Amino acid sequence: MRQELMSLPKTLAEDVSRNLVMVARLIDEDPEQAYAYSRIALRLASRVAAVREAAGFAAYATQKYSEALAEFRAAKRMTGSVELWPVMADCERGLGRPERAMAMAGEPEVQKLDKAGQVEMRLVAAGARRDMGQLDAAIVTLQSSELASNAVHPWTARLRYAYADALLAAGREDEAREWFGKALEADKDGSTDASDRLAEMDGVEFVDALDEDDDDAEAEVDAEAGEAPGSAATAKDSEDEDRTSEA
Repeated sequence: MRQELMSLPKTLAEDVSRNLVMVARLIDEDPEQAYAYSRIALRLASRVAAVREAAGFAAYATQKYSEALAEFRAAKRMTGSVELWPVMADCERGLGRPERAMAMAGEPEVQKLDKAGQVEMRLVAAGARRDMGQLDAAIVTLQSSELASNAVHPWTARLRYAYADALLAAGREDEAREWFGKALEADKDGSTDASDRLAEMDGVEFVDALDEDDDDAEAEVDAEAGEAPGSAATAKDSEDEDRTSEA
């Protein structure tokens, strides 16, 4: 990216760089704000491939799939790289065109991807199969040497998780539990919610600690006021009993 920005005047390059930094910083926690910064960068330097790519990812994060696809295509034309091929296919899914995503999975560009890119393309293809109601085919799509390997890579947890989720959707709960467990083992950075899915399958319910604290605080207030919870009703019952005795 730095090499690309060097083609711009220094002041302009600095402005574009600042906006791209904000896109990268905010895209996960505040995608709408990241998108706004990406539009500024795009207005400043639309002929820079890195800017088009960043704008594509910002649009993708805000589910503006048509816009994202256009930006990714522009970046691909500028660089000649196929690196964005899987996310372009996923944009087709987002636009309700899983058949196009499947067609892209069979194109020669896939063979030019590195291992991570090929795994990503497999995940997209499996998702497209599920979009089309082909659940068994989605499961088969995910079955691969990468899935069977015991080696852990940055994409391993997501691949195992997708496989477990597909198995669960097919009603194969025992296998799904096994693969959610394997996904959890590989998930060093918390990229999936495999632990929550396992707990849900085992019927474990999580209690919000904040709610418990609120209940404790209310009980303390009642105690300080000289009333235990329900004491008002008890006092009223006692008064009624006294009236009955006097009668």
